Amino acid sequence: MSVAPKRILVLHGPNLNLLGVREPGVYGSTTLEGINSALSALARELEVELKTLQSNSEGALVDAIQEAMGDCQGILINPAAYTHTSVAIRDAVAATALPTVEVHLSNIHAREAFRTHSYLAPIAVGQICGFGPESYLLGLRALVSVLEK
Repeated sequence: MSVAPKRILVLHGPNLNLLGVREPGVYGSTTLEGINSALSALARELEVELKTLQSNSEGALVDAIQEAMGDCQGILINPAAYTHTSVAIRDAVAATALPTVEVHLSNIHAREAFRTHSYLAPIAVGQICGFGPESYLLGLRALVSVLEK
């Protein structure tokens, strides 16, 4: 009897669809498609499935988080600007009780003061930031490790 692979919801928040052209000095030149491709390759290696969504809409992200209940075993999320503003996303993640890893391309703690606060960090398993696209890969590895324990 084979066991179904773990499924992880990967969420990309607002403006991440502009990666590669948006402030490359801050966010680098890798596109969102490049990040998703690298995540897919790593997911195959780690034997997990990914369900991926990018949205500029807070409500769509909340809906996806709620829909993950019963379908996914964990969440990998870059809430982008919603990191610093969205109690709704924080509450949705808390409601699912799914292990969640927060990731950011830039080091949010070394940027503007308003970017240092994360509503999600206190309820996340962990936060990885500052490693560019590698933040996502490190986050996926960390989340799979947590799920395997």
